[in-house]
Amino acid sequence: METQLCCEENSDLELEPAEPEVREAISAVLDEDSPTELSHGPGQEDEELLGAEEAPFPLHDLLSLPHPDDRLLRKKVLEPATPQTPNPTWGQEVTVKMQGVLEDRTVVEKDCKLVFVIGEGDVTQVLLSCQSFLQCNEITLLLADSQYAYGLLGREPDIPAWAPLLYQLQLLNVREKPDPLTLPIPDRIRIGNQKRERGNFHFQREEYSLAVRAYCMALDVAGVVVEEEEVQDYRVKCLNNLATAQLKLEQYGDALHTSRDVLILEPNNVKALFRAGKLLSDKGEYKEAMEILKKALKLEPATKAIHVELSKLVKRQSGGSDTQQWKAKPANMLGDNVTPFLIPSKKKPSGISWKFLLGALVVALGSLVTSVILTARN
Repeated sequence: METQLCCEENSDLELEPAEPEVREAISAVLDEDSPTELSHGPGQEDEELLGAEEAPFPLHDLLSLPHPDDRLLRKKVLEPATPQTPNPTWGQEVTVKMQGVLEDRTVVEKDCKLVFVIGEGDVTQVLLSCQSFLQCNEITLLLADSQYAYGLLGREPDIPAWAPLLYQLQLLNVREKPDPLTLPIPDRIRIGNQKRERGNFHFQREEYSLAVRAYCMALDVAGVVVEEEEVQDYRVKCLNNLATAQLKLEQYGDALHTSRDVLILEPNNVKALFRAGKLLSDKGEYKEAMEILKKALKLEPATKAIHVELSKLVKRQSGGSDTQQWKAKPANMLGDNVTPFLIPSKKKPSGISWKFLLGALVVALGSLVTSVILTARN
């Protein structure tokens, strides 16, 4: 019954060879032999940065570091920026033209106009880091270690685990982030869906904390306006996904609260009904849990998970196997009426059976008679 999450942000991406201008830029770098452009100097330090034999791209002799202390990013400027152009800052909205290729020069990422806000986690770390070394209209080759890209999990089906990526980046525009609540509703939903899909991406990678953060930002973009059906459907999707991620983090109270928010918007949402009923049952609120689960069963009578949870709930209510380890609770946990727990049972205590007494008497008399007879014979 958990919400089915899927990542759609790369579903339409086709693998293709690098564009001519990228091939030319790469070839130009590969054909160069002179190390004079190194900002840190040639020699042994180059081998320490990427390793002459292990470097996935033979570019380490020509790439300078954006930061001397960061050995996971290497940079070469292909076309310098406009003079006296400031770098973008944290929280600003940037527009970037980018293309990313693997070691075999297969294009795995391409966007002619990628818009994102620095610091909101909508893109990989390598793109977020552009605020520190890119300037407007500058065209740069950037070699990123896998830790700045897709790490040990990669990205199915096109990016292997631990794969470094070579990017060509151009910063097209920088502006202050607009207030999403001032945008038209279609734009707000479009931006929110991008963040929700990013949350789905993190969920699939079992990065649940990042998924929760993305879903919360997606909800903030939409605001609380629910008059329009499109906004309501969007919020229901975000809330259901958020509750699922909260369950993975064992944030049961938050997941119950989020499920109730779904039911306010859509009272017959079966996923939220099942989730709320299960959480209430685990919490010990059996009456409300029973009402909610019965409603879910009425809406989807063929769903096996609802039948299973109702069976568990009935056992708990009747003191079945799920409640054998019951422990005494304070009176305030049992409610105001504790009289039934104090009045002794009216059932009479079971005494010694008269049949048992009669049998014992017969055995005793028989033993006595036998003893007398044996004594007389002797």
